[in-house]
Amino acid sequence: MFRSFLTVSSGTLASRLLGFVRDSVIAALLGAGPVADAFLAAFQLVNVVRRLLSEGGLNAALVPAWLRVRDGDGEAAARAFAGRVLGTVSAAVIAAALVIGFAMPLVIAAIAPGFVGRETLQLAVDNARLMLPYLAFAGPVTVMMALLNAQGRFTLTAFSPLLFNIALIAVMAVLLARQQEPVQAALVMAATIGVAGFLQLSMLALRGAKLAAPLRISFDPEMRGFLGRAVPGMVASSAPQWLMVAGAVIASTSPSAVSWLYFANRLLELPLGIVGVAMGTVLIPEMTRAVRSGEHIAIAHAESRGLELAVGLALPATLGLMVLSGPIVRMLFEHGAFTAEDSAATAQALIWLTLALPAHVLVKALSPAFFAREDTMTPLLATLKAIVVAIAAAFLLGHIFGASGIAAGIALGAWSNALALIRKGAATFGFSIDPDARRRLPRILAAALAMGALLWLAEGALPTAAHGLVQAASLLVLIAAGIAGYGLLLQLFGVTGWREAVNAVRQRRAA
Repeated sequence: MFRSFLTVSSGTLASRLLGFVRDSVIAALLGAGPVADAFLAAFQLVNVVRRLLSEGGLNAALVPAWLRVRDGDGEAAARAFAGRVLGTVSAAVIAAALVIGFAMPLVIAAIAPGFVGRETLQLAVDNARLMLPYLAFAGPVTVMMALLNAQGRFTLTAFSPLLFNIALIAVMAVLLARQQEPVQAALVMAATIGVAGFLQLSMLALRGAKLAAPLRISFDPEMRGFLGRAVPGMVASSAPQWLMVAGAVIASTSPSAVSWLYFANRLLELPLGIVGVAMGTVLIPEMTRAVRSGEHIAIAHAESRGLELAVGLALPATLGLMVLSGPIVRMLFEHGAFTAEDSAATAQALIWLTLALPAHVLVKALSPAFFAREDTMTPLLATLKAIVVAIAAAFLLGHIFGASGIAAGIALGAWSNALALIRKGAATFGFSIDPDARRRLPRILAAALAMGALLWLAEGALPTAAHGLVQAASLLVLIAAGIAGYGLLLQLFGVTGWREAVNAVRQRRAA
């Protein structure tokens, strides 16, 4: 599992780093005013669908179902089942895209009610309609990624999302060089998103098409049962994005707040993507096999390693982002139309939003225990409750503290989700934590706290009046030192070492 985790995490890391480049250029082109709010509200809608489908949502439901058919009826039956899923999902998302396109003014008014009565509403509608073709490609991409994951082929699915960001960055570089007017630049970027989806589909189709044959649309009882289990799981797997949409509902009433929250959330996407997507992609097949075998030791091993990875990577990322929020935001986004005031507001929102990161990662670690048992309703209900909590808390705190209060409301919603899964899982089947995890988890916490304290002491030494390149280099050196220091602390506290990590990869390769 460790080697697969590294593969998926590496691809996700590369995608997220390119995402930072993409968002830095978006900030430079559009700033944080009405045009940026409109584009980012529309882009957030597409991102929900993208994460709901292409980055692990359908994977959570399809992998257990496909494995059950293959183990029970053979490879041919599994291919036929996959062909029905591929055809049905593709037809469904094309129909959904057409319906949403016609109803887009109502959709935008629902997710950003503060835009109603302002020019921003029409800008957001125009951008969102140009982005919609991406939905038609996201459906088949989803199924093929899940099928490859079910077979343990993670490399292609981990690195194919790079094409999405590469296409957008290439187009935005041209727009920036031409100094394109913001409204037109936003429309061109929106249209490029559909092309980016087509590129990702083309890459996967070359390798994954044979896994699903014959291709056909079906709504027979078996398919209806699968979709009935899949849709709740897809919604639950995209909980972080739904909570951001809930925050945008409140933020849309305040100028620039949607943009500040979007750029703050983008910094959470790096650690959440590395841990969360990898957990959802790798842990679900691992957990499914353990549950189907009925071996309690295997189940406890999968749950324990998943929890260790979640805590071990989420805690230092949380503390690091909180301590270095200001310098990181300035380095990434304070260019062109994105002002120093925008940086300060984004950094303040980031501090509060980062409190949601451990909860998001816990949800990613806990959900596979439910998905492996084909229970998608429990994570769905927990997500819906979290959305209600986030909207209520963001409404209350946003009126008092502005964008920072909305970010705190989103964090409260995330913890509501995690705690609901912990309570339900403990009551239903119990979470099995092996002795190694009981020994390591407190030491991981101590190492993360020590690293956070060292970063806090060192942050004051960063140059503030130096050239931008010097500031960026100093910040990157400090981040690298924090990561290295955390690794040394883990080794010092007896959690893990380089030799143990290398042996885990070799054992996985030999298996």
